[in-house]
Amino acid sequence: MDKLLVHGGATLRGAINISGSKNASLPILAASLLTAEDCIIGRVPDVSDTNYMIQILSALGASVERSSGTVRISCSDLAVEAPYELVRRMRASICVMGPLLARKGRAVVSLPGGCVIGDRPVDLHLRGFQALGAKVEFEGGNIILTAPDGLRGAEVDLCGTHGPTVLGTDNVMMAATLAEGLTIIESAAAEPEVLDLANFLNSMGAKIEGAGTRRIVIEGVKALHGTQHTVIPDRIEAGTFMTAAALAGEGVTLRRVCRDHLKAVTAALVKAGHRVDFNAAGDICTVYRGDDPKGCDLVTAPYPGYPTDMQAQMTALLATTPGLSVIKDTIFAQRFMHCAELKRMGADITVDHGTAVIRGVAQLSAAPVMASDLRASAALVLAALTAKGTTAIHRLYHIDRGYEHIDEKLLLLGADVQRVRD
Repeated sequence: MDKLLVHGGATLRGAINISGSKNASLPILAASLLTAEDCIIGRVPDVSDTNYMIQILSALGASVERSSGTVRISCSDLAVEAPYELVRRMRASICVMGPLLARKGRAVVSLPGGCVIGDRPVDLHLRGFQALGAKVEFEGGNIILTAPDGLRGAEVDLCGTHGPTVLGTDNVMMAATLAEGLTIIESAAAEPEVLDLANFLNSMGAKIEGAGTRRIVIEGVKALHGTQHTVIPDRIEAGTFMTAAALAGEGVTLRRVCRDHLKAVTAALVKAGHRVDFNAAGDICTVYRGDDPKGCDLVTAPYPGYPTDMQAQMTALLATTPGLSVIKDTIFAQRFMHCAELKRMGADITVDHGTAVIRGVAQLSAAPVMASDLRASAALVLAALTAKGTTAIHRLYHIDRGYEHIDEKLLLLGADVQRVRD
């Protein structure tokens, strides 16, 4: 097990490339199950979550080749049961349900357990499958979906207590591509990753309109074919490095970004007193730490609002920003485990009922800290960049789930970090 040693005080400068989106790659990899022909997917990040998904596809019978960020998948014949030992490691593995159900008429996937950042139930996924005509049963900890007579188009409302479900939208959209007739998804997730999946499916011969809005219309087709696709940039990785630049940078340039996907993060950094410049094409940005940073208030919301996946990183930035800041997470009210670790480093943060009140301090001090989830671990790395002394961040496997070679990228920018065996 690795840990990361971050020696605080280095100034970040220079340029790095942002990787392909982890959250777009996972459902796109799963969607390759919908065809027997080859799918070639480019810019798939080398992170543990995509590695688990590739292992799941292989266990289901797919032939998978991976080289330099490109994955080639061939699924001529498939099993219908995803092995528990792989599924339990990654909640997003449930997105194989839709493709298996659509192509094979049956899917057996382990019921996901609780999540460290709060309950994320699959009832909306199952509601969508049932609307399409699938039968849902539970046995031995498994979800068993069957549609022996095929799926039929229907109108599905995916509105949940805390807003739309991204994976639920992905799952139902994938299943509906091979359903008979027209499917309309109301209250769909509008995230860029959903649109990227729809573009991938359309390139396979699907007929999907409205992806990227709250209403998606899918006209079912008889079969899908192979295709080639490049995954969009990872807006959360980009946002994380933008925040790092605002915290400890002196002009940090990020290549392979998408300006439109980063509007909420950009607005938050500007509100906090920092500068973000994009090129004309919107695929390169440079972030400059402001001379007079100031506290601000943020509320997370479904896209295009401020992303919950960037809440922890912004908390780290505001921990040493003068003034009072308030962050309310409306998506995952329990997603504040990083605050206890930041307080070990000297942060002044009070958390109550999904809201963090942050009083900026002059400087944090190094301490041994424990990562509790993917984005919390990123927040601890950011906080450590300007802390006095050397911070040891344990359970680094959390950050390896979603950040491709984060230590190497930080080193390229001039940070003083070391990955060592714990």
